[in-house]
Amino acid sequence: MTTPKRRLPVMADVAKEAGVSHQTVSRVLNDHPNVRADTRARVEAAITRLGYRRNLVARALVTKRSRTLGVVSFDTTLYGPASTIYGIEQAARTAGYFVSIVSLKSIDADNVRDAIDYLAEQGVDGVVVVAPQRSAGLALESLPSGLPAVAVEGTHRADVSVVCIDQIEGARLATRHLLDQGHDTVWHVSGPHDWLETEGRLEGWRAALEEAGRPVPEPLAGDWSPRAGYEAGKSLAAMDGVTAVFAANDQMALGVLRALSEKGVKVPQQISVVGFDDIPESEFFSPPLTTVRQDFDVVGRHCIEVLLRQIDLGHAAYERLVVRPSFVVRSSTAPVR
Repeated sequence: MTTPKRRLPVMADVAKEAGVSHQTVSRVLNDHPNVRADTRARVEAAITRLGYRRNLVARALVTKRSRTLGVVSFDTTLYGPASTIYGIEQAARTAGYFVSIVSLKSIDADNVRDAIDYLAEQGVDGVVVVAPQRSAGLALESLPSGLPAVAVEGTHRADVSVVCIDQIEGARLATRHLLDQGHDTVWHVSGPHDWLETEGRLEGWRAALEEAGRPVPEPLAGDWSPRAGYEAGKSLAAMDGVTAVFAANDQMALGVLRALSEKGVKVPQQISVVGFDDIPESEFFSPPLTTVRQDFDVVGRHCIEVLLRQIDLGHAAYERLVVRPSFVVRSSTAPVR
């Protein structure tokens, strides 16, 4: 014999259980101030007992809000974008919003526009675009007018807010630390072309060397992967006079450490190595990695705060929030010998 499925409770059931009107339940659900405390408590207790869940579609028709935010991102296998999205999801959930994510395999203007159009058609209240590449930033120029939006990293559009980490300052911290250790100069393993983080970290590294009056070596181009760091590390191990290396992310720093170890180069006794990101594994590298820490939870929280301010205003408005990185000293750096 088949057991009949239990009917989901509706608002009328809550009203009957609490001994109040349908309108009173609605006022409690919408957090209306003109509800007595004992009545509110009775309704909330009935909601809990019955397991009542609001009809979000019906609520959206009344409030004109879907309580859903859209996120467009690229390559969520990378630590930075993945951590940023996690921070956004956590902050959105705390604020009572759901998150709809569109992850792109390749990032170009057409793909970003299509993703934003898709989310807009779903009725999201606002959009966060994790735009680490210059091409993604350019794609934001075509955002629907008036749609609340925030870009993580950058865009040139005047009404699209930006939340970013100060990549230039992070690279300065890394480079100055090595110079303060007595190293004559610092070699750099950079990220891939077109990434805004690559540009910022290159700029900060170069500026710190120039300000100190030190020679600026030709950077070794990478692609964020341990393999790229490994290949760069082999090249660095074969060069004379290399005593300090700043890798543009921790994964490439891991590759550098592996290559130097295979070549018999001791870290930090012979070459000091600094990374960028402070991924959870970095303190377990051999040796534990000195690195720049990015606070992605703060980035996510700022994104949601900025977006909700725009939603409350009813239109897009420009803000720019810059999150300062911090520096974590471990065992992969030491004074030059």
